[in-house]
Amino acid sequence: MTPPDETLGDRYFEDVYGANDDPWNFETSEYEHAKYARTLATLPRERYARALEVGCSIGVLTGLLADRADALLSVDVNEKALARARKRNRDRANVTFERRRLPGEVPDGPFDLIVLSEVGYYFSTRDLEELLDALTERLAPGGDLILVHWTPPVHDYPQTGDQVHGAALRRTPRPLTHRHGERHERYRLDVLTRPES
Repeated sequence: MTPPDETLGDRYFEDVYGANDDPWNFETSEYEHAKYARTLATLPRERYARALEVGCSIGVLTGLLADRADALLSVDVNEKALARARKRNRDRANVTFERRRLPGEVPDGPFDLIVLSEVGYYFSTRDLEELLDALTERLAPGGDLILVHWTPPVHDYPQTGDQVHGAALRRTPRPLTHRHGERHERYRLDVLTRPES
C-alpha cells in the first residue's frame, strides 16, 4: 500500500495496466461516457487552439477533446496506456502523445485549454500544489482549466477528488477565476479561467 501522502509511482501504473488493458472501463462504462459528455458540455468555448490533456490513459476522452482543439497534447506516465491511446487515435493528426512524469516534466505552454480529469488524486499534496502552479503558469490569458474527479475516497490514492478541487479553488479569485462547478453523485467538475489581464 502506498504511504498516505506520496505520489503514486510508475510501478503502480505498470501493475494496473499489466493486469487490464482498460482498468477503469473507460471504453464501456456508461458512467464514464456520461461524465465525458458533461465535461465537453461545460467547456466555455466551442474550439481551442492548443489544448493539454494530463493523464490521457488509453485515449478515450482524448478522441472527444480532439474534436474541440486545433492541436491537442495528451500526456501520461505509462507507455502501455500511451500505446493504446496512440492506436485508438491514429487517424487524428491534431493529437500528439508524450510520456511525461509530472509535475517535473510539465510541457511548455501556453495552452488555452488544460484538462485534468481523474488524475489529480494520484499526487502527493506537495506534488499536486507544484503541478497546479505549473499548469496555471502555462495557461494562456483567457484560457480554461477543467478539473473532473471521482469524489469517494480510494484507499491507495494519496488525495480525494475533493482535495484536488479544493487545492485548485484556493487559487481563486487570483490567479484563476471560478466559472462553473457541478457536484454529481460520484464526481465533481470545476471550470477555472485565467483572466485576460
